[in-house]
Amino acid sequence: MGGRRPRSRRAGTTPGGPPRGGTPKDQYVVRLGVSLEPDLLGRLDEWVRARNSPSRSDAIRALIRKELAEHELGDPDSDSVASVLLIYRHDAPNVLRRLTAVEHRWGAHVRSSSHVHLEGGSCMQLVGLVGKRDEVVHAAEDLRGVKGIAFGRYSLGTPVVAGGRTGHHHPHPTDPPD
Repeated sequence: MGGRRPRSRRAGTTPGGPPRGGTPKDQYVVRLGVSLEPDLLGRLDEWVRARNSPSRSDAIRALIRKELAEHELGDPDSDSVASVLLIYRHDAPNVLRRLTAVEHRWGAHVRSSSHVHLEGGSCMQLVGLVGKRDEVVHAAEDLRGVKGIAFGRYSLGTPVVAGGRTGHHHPHPTDPPD
């Protein structure tokens, strides 16, 4: 027989809808099947163990969110966040003054800045940024380009994949009127 098997449902759910009782959709999960080649499944299981995921499902959700974030961040106007890591010598001439000036220039995008003293005269600055992706990238590049910064790196993300927003609004007070 070539007929389709009926789809199974979790107990307490209605087809195409949330569980009975009106629970919001983000408070339940939908089960689905995924077919993988044995070697790919083995690699997935190794990755699940290496990242200390509680399950394959959790790891697959992380991979999906990562891909969705990268897709979202392809839009220069996407709602974005960045963490910026800067390492420098505290005794480099004017580095703190320059770094503070850049943080103030991007003040509407800077949500946090944390200074950490390291050994041997080194310091680390961690800066949290929010805004449109292009603005966040420009701010991160501006920060890591400060004269005296020995190492600078940033990582982009978007709160959209977790159902959130940055709360960053436009226009900025320094923007010219439309």
